Amino acid sequence: MRVPFTRSLTLAALILPGLLPDCGFGQDADREPPRERTAMGIPYAEVDGQRLLFDLYLPESGEAASGRKWPVVVWVHGGAWRAGDRSRVPVQPLTRHGFVVASVDYRLSPVARFPAQVYDIKAAIRFLRANATTYGLDTERFAIAGASAGGHLAALTGVSGQELEGEVGDHRDQPSAVSAIVSFYGASNLQTILSQSTPHGLSVRVPALQLLLGGQPDEKPDLARLASPVAHVDGNDPPLLLIHGDQDPQMPINQAHELHGAYLKLKRPVEFDVVYGAAHGGDAFYTDAMIDRVARFLSRHLKCGR
Repeated sequence: MRVPFTRSLTLAALILPGLLPDCGFGQDADREPPRERTAMGIPYAEVDGQRLLFDLYLPESGEAASGRKWPVVVWVHGGAWRAGDRSRVPVQPLTRHGFVVASVDYRLSPVARFPAQVYDIKAAIRFLRANATTYGLDTERFAIAGASAGGHLAALTGVSGQELEGEVGDHRDQPSAVSAIVSFYGASNLQTILSQSTPHGLSVRVPALQLLLGGQPDEKPDLARLASPVAHVDGNDPPLLLIHGDQDPQMPINQAHELHGAYLKLKRPVEFDVVYGAAHGGDAFYTDAMIDRVARFLSRHLKCGR
């Protein structure tokens, strides 16, 4: 069995740990990394009788009481848009680097079709900004990350700008924008995903897309395009980190290549890490080294230490 390893397709990933500041305590040997505290099951909106909640994982240190503001990573879980929940948060160790991780609910596709999922995530971001003082959050340093279907939704939330805002929740005066995106093995173009898929991938994605869109992409071309991050990329989009396994049987790696190419075409900051030997998810994507790599990307683009 091959052991997966990662190779970046950008020079930025060659920067060594310690040369970039963490948003928390970095590599300072004289200071202990922050411990973690949690705030669980916080409601941010209610839609058709369904309460939408989020969980917060916060760094804890002596500096917390001094009014420090922590940067935020909004985490979007996977599950083919139709399953999963906010309880699995493999990027939770980012708290050791001084990030707050907010894992959010969103309406699943058996309950509500697209674009309900993005409406919900943007409502959560607006709620977090409106309540930043309560939780010690830095409203200027928000990022979004997700895996699989959550990677798709994270990318779409990040690149859609003021589109797909919806009317979920309160705090419409708050922006839903983020300053960085991390997509772990997510979709980027629902119009091409089936033509790129393996037979196994089709067995997963065909029923998932039927629930998400109310039909297949060729039957719902306008909706499939609206749900595709590649269709929203423009010259103002935030920096993006793509992480994908080259042996992924469920989500074609070409999906990551398409979004990478769209960013490159517009000269937007993008990094693409291929995890060689890895399939769809698994521990290879969330090793200590990978979490450190994600933390460096976020620290650089959220301008930590400045």
